[in-house]
Amino acid sequence: MSVVAVWGYGLAAAAYAIFALYLLGAWRGGPPGGVLVVAAVASTAWALSAALVAWSPGVWLMRGAALLEVARVAAWYVFVLVLLHPPGTPWRRWPVVAVVAVLSMLASALLPVDTLVGGAEVAGKLLLGSFLAAAVLGLVLVEQLFRSLPRESRWGLKPLCLGLAAGWMFELYFFADGFLFARLDADVWSVRGLVHAMVIPLVALSAARSPSWTLRISMSREVVFHSTALAVAGAYLLVIAAAGYYVRYLGGDWGRALQMALLFAGLLMLGLIVGSGASRARLRVLVNKHLFPYRYDYRNEWLRFTQALSSADGELDLGQSVIKALSDLVESPGGGLWLRNGEGRLAQHSRLNAPACDAVETEDGPLCGFLAEREWVINLEEFRMGPARYGGLRLPDWLLQLEGAWLVIPLKSGGRLVGFVVLHAPRAPFEINWEVLDLLKTAQSQAASYLARMQVTEALIEARKFDSFNRMSAFVVHDLKNLVAQLSLMLKNAERHRDNPEFQQDMLETVAHVEARMRALMAQLQEKRSIDAARPVDLGALAERLRNVKRTQRPAIRIAVPEEGGAHVLAHAERLERVVGHLVQNALDATPEDGKVALKVNGGDDGFWTLEVADTGCGMTQEFIRERLSRPFQTTKDGGMGLGVYETSQYVRELGGTIAYDSEQGRGTRVLLKLPACRREASAMDEGLAAASPNTSESLRA
Repeated sequence: MSVVAVWGYGLAAAAYAIFALYLLGAWRGGPPGGVLVVAAVASTAWALSAALVAWSPGVWLMRGAALLEVARVAAWYVFVLVLLHPPGTPWRRWPVVAVVAVLSMLASALLPVDTLVGGAEVAGKLLLGSFLAAAVLGLVLVEQLFRSLPRESRWGLKPLCLGLAAGWMFELYFFADGFLFARLDADVWSVRGLVHAMVIPLVALSAARSPSWTLRISMSREVVFHSTALAVAGAYLLVIAAAGYYVRYLGGDWGRALQMALLFAGLLMLGLIVGSGASRARLRVLVNKHLFPYRYDYRNEWLRFTQALSSADGELDLGQSVIKALSDLVESPGGGLWLRNGEGRLAQHSRLNAPACDAVETEDGPLCGFLAEREWVINLEEFRMGPARYGGLRLPDWLLQLEGAWLVIPLKSGGRLVGFVVLHAPRAPFEINWEVLDLLKTAQSQAASYLARMQVTEALIEARKFDSFNRMSAFVVHDLKNLVAQLSLMLKNAERHRDNPEFQQDMLETVAHVEARMRALMAQLQEKRSIDAARPVDLGALAERLRNVKRTQRPAIRIAVPEEGGAHVLAHAERLERVVGHLVQNALDATPEDGKVALKVNGGDDGFWTLEVADTGCGMTQEFIRERLSRPFQTTKDGGMGLGVYETSQYVRELGGTIAYDSEQGRGTRVLLKLPACRREASAMDEGLAAASPNTSESLRA
C-alpha cells in the first residue's frame, strides 16, 4: 500500500499546490480569501510530508507530518470561523474551543512517537483521541456555519459545507477506528490524501459563488465539459463492466462469450455517442445550464426589452420598436419586420436601418409553415453551411439573396404566426448558443403579443370608423327623408296655389333651404365631422327659425320665448337646430290639423335653459318610452327610420344636458330639453364674431 499512499498523497499535494497558486493569483485582499490561501498552502505541506512518510518512514518525518497535520486543521478551523463570524459580528465560544482543540493536538503531536502506520505500537490513545476530537469539532463548526446562513444564502456555501463535512467525516471514521483498535488502518490512511483532494472542486465552486471572499475564480467551460464527458464515460464503462460480470456469473457455459459480446456492444455504443456531434452539443448545453452562471442578467435584459418596445410612443413606431428590441439582444444594427395582412399574406411592415423589400410570403408557404410549426430561430449562416440541420427546409430565394440577412425570428402569439423578423448581421462577431436562442424565443413571444394587439386595435379602430360613418350616413339619410318630405308637400300644394305670389315666395325659400341643407349634408359626409364649431346659440332665435321653416305645415307652431332674448346655450347651431327640428316634426306628424303644437323656451335661473316641445297628438305608451323610444331604428311612424330621437338623445347628453318625455296615449306628448346656459358676455362677443362672417345667415338657415 506504500505505492498507493505515495501516489495518493503526491497527487493531493500537487492538487493543493495548484489550487493555492490559483487562489493567490485570484485573491483581491478579502479576509476569507486570504485565510483560504493559507489553508490550501498548509494542506499542500501536509500532503507532501505524508507522501514522504509513505516513501521513507521515519520518526522525525512522522513528527513533522503530525505537526503539519495540526497546522492544516488549524488553518481550516480559522477559515470556517472567519465565515462563521464576519467582520463586525461578535465572536462566541467557538474560537476558544478551536484553540483548545489545536493545542491538545499540538501537545499530542510533540509526544515521543515510535511508529505511526502499520506497526503494532501506535502513538498512543492521547494522540488519536485529540485528532478524533478535532474531527468532531470540525463537523460541529460546519454544522453551525450552515445553520447560521439565511436560507436564500445557502446556495453559495452549500458545496463548501458538503466538502468539509465529508472530509471531516472521513477523519472521524479513520481516527475512531484507530482509537478503538489501537492502530491506524493502513489501507484507509493510504487513500486519505485522495479523499481530501476530492474536496477541492467543492471549495472552488463555493469560492466562485461567493464574491464577498474577494476571489475572482472562474472555471473554464471547456475543462468542465471534457471532465464531465470523461466522468460520464467512466460511469458508463463501470455500468457495462458490472453488467458483463453479472452476465458471466449467471451465463454458465455461455457466460464468457456473452460478456465479451456485451463489452464490445458497450464500447461500440460509447464510440457512437462520443463521436456524435448532437450528443456533445446536448452535454455542452447541460453543463452550461447547470454548472455556470448565465450569460445574461435576465432582469436587466427584460427591462431593456420592455423599454425598447415602449419607445413606440416616441420616434419609432411599434414595428420598428420590435426590430430594435430584438436586434439589441444580439448586437444587430436592424432589420425588417414582415406582418400578416387580412388576406393571409406576409409583407414587410416596418424596417430599421435596412432597405425596403417587396418580397411577400404566403401563409401556407414553406418558410411560414416551418416557422409556425417549429418556432425555430433560423441562422442563415448555419443554414448555408448545413441545410440538413433544418429538416429539409427550403428557404425562398429572396431571403437567401437578401444582403446582410442573418437571423429569421418567428413571431407567434396565441398559437398563430403573426409575422417574422429578419435581422441583419451583427456589428461584431456574435456567438449564437442555446442561451441566446432561448432569450430570443422568449422575447419574440412578448413582441408577437404586442403586434397582435396592435393589429386587433387597428382593426377595431377601422371598424369603429366604419360604424361612425355608417351612423352618420343613417342620420344624413334621415335628414334627407325630411327634406324630401318638405319638397313633396310643396309639390302637392303647388297644384292648388301655384298662381299665389305668396306661395311662390314660400316655394323659392323652401327650395333654397333644402338646397343649403343638402350641401351641408354632403360636406358633412366628405369631412366626417360636424360642419360648424360649438358656439353660443340663441334658443329664441332658433324657435323663430323653426316656426318659419314649418309655416306651411299644419297645425301652425306656437312659440313662447323670453321677451328680452338672451337664452343662449353653447352648441353646434346646425346640429341643435336639426335635433330640435326632429322633435318638432315628430310633434307635427303626430298631431291632427286641428290640434296644437307649441315650442317654449324658459328657465335660466338654475344654470339651464329649458326648451319644451308639446303637442296634443296621439301620444306614446310608457312601455314604448321606457324600452324603445331612445334606441335606434325604433319608431311608430309608417316609413320612419327611428333615428331622430336617438340622435337627439345622443347630442343632448354630449352637450351636458338632459331630455325627458311626458306622454300619454291619446292625450299628447311633452318633451323637455334642459341645456347648460352660457354667459351673456361670451354670447355677445360670439354673436359679434358671427355677424362678421358672410356665411352666418346661410349656416343658420341650413
